[in-house]
Amino acid sequence: MRTYYSLLVYLAMPFVLLYLAFRGLRDRNYLKRWPERFAFFDVPEATGAIVVHAVSMGEVNAASSLVRGLGAMFPAIPLCLTTVTPTGSERVRALFPEKVCHVYAPLDLPGSVRRFFDRVRPRLLVIMETEIWPNLYHEANSRRIPIIIVNARISEHSIGAYRRLRRLTADALGKVSVIAAQSEGDAARMIEIGADRERVTVTGNLKFDVNLPPSLLELGDSLRLAWGADRPVLTAGSTHEDDEGPLLEAFKGLLKTFPTALLVLVPRHPERFGRAAQLARSAGLRVSMHSESPGCPRDTQCFVIDSMGVLLQYYAACDVAFVGGSIAAVGGQNVLEPAALCKPVVVGPHTFNFRDILKQLVEAQGALQIQDAQELEDAVRRLFQDPELRDRMGLAGLNLVNSGRGAVQRTLALVKNLLEAC
Repeated sequence: MRTYYSLLVYLAMPFVLLYLAFRGLRDRNYLKRWPERFAFFDVPEATGAIVVHAVSMGEVNAASSLVRGLGAMFPAIPLCLTTVTPTGSERVRALFPEKVCHVYAPLDLPGSVRRFFDRVRPRLLVIMETEIWPNLYHEANSRRIPIIIVNARISEHSIGAYRRLRRLTADALGKVSVIAAQSEGDAARMIEIGADRERVTVTGNLKFDVNLPPSLLELGDSLRLAWGADRPVLTAGSTHEDDEGPLLEAFKGLLKTFPTALLVLVPRHPERFGRAAQLARSAGLRVSMHSESPGCPRDTQCFVIDSMGVLLQYYAACDVAFVGGSIAAVGGQNVLEPAALCKPVVVGPHTFNFRDILKQLVEAQGALQIQDAQELEDAVRRLFQDPELRDRMGLAGLNLVNSGRGAVQRTLALVKNLLEAC
């Protein structure tokens, strides 16, 4: 099966490169550092690293506490982070400007994977969430490099595709030393697609161990003072285009009741910054871009944040947080970040990426789930009108986050055991 898989990957390469070139039309960073994707890069100064693979910005954020823990627990072992997307790369460099080596992960071609291992010579692979790469896993196994999948998850939405490829996934997962799943359901689904039951354990979700700088709430307060402390603020984070149409419709309705309200719009992908601003202007809103007016002029109705890695400070500054990717059918983004900032959370109907977490948050009364623009308008209006309700929801979300902490320490203990056994 792996031979057939490798052949398909080779045949797909022209389309992969065309995809990177197409993405590069909107985000020039996709046109850079292509040799790294085939593992052509300078050999790091220190080899024998723990390699942590996190696909994009969300996974890098989730891995950040674990990476810091690895650095503290194993100060003599170098760390190397790999990503797939430019946004993930930028986030690594923002969080760890000097502490870790960073390169793009190799495309899963036999030759690229071998070059990657020859250059980095890792002692352990730590794979975030569900990245199953047969050639990468095969090469690590042939070199006796242990693999641990951490924060492992498979949603009910995606399990069907994995079932159809079970022979391939079972072969790859058979080379993994430990799988640390987010939940019992994720553990069961990992076993269903071929993981060895004896190698699967439940450690919880690393995203509960969100590490917030002490100054973040103070920064949020200073932003609110600059905008107007009494001004109702809705921050919409990690939005996609299909979120923004209903969101803008709902916000226009809110302006009838709250004429001074401010929508802080934070698109998920940098190539969409301009498009998001255009949609807001087409909806009749007065729009400012962060890059042009960092202070947000007082007459602004929609403030578009065209910068990466700053979402948390705008969650900290809001009255209500809408988490994107949830009206758009992409499965939702991280609801724990605004909850950890004691903010009431509103999400759309499509949350399969965070189904278990959202269920807990809704049951704890820290979040509201809406179906459409009208329900979104009604929910935010109720929250704008009732500060006590906002406080209760925010505190409920914060308590849930605090009760779920501990996954980082449990994961670090597994890593320690693997390294000691090498």
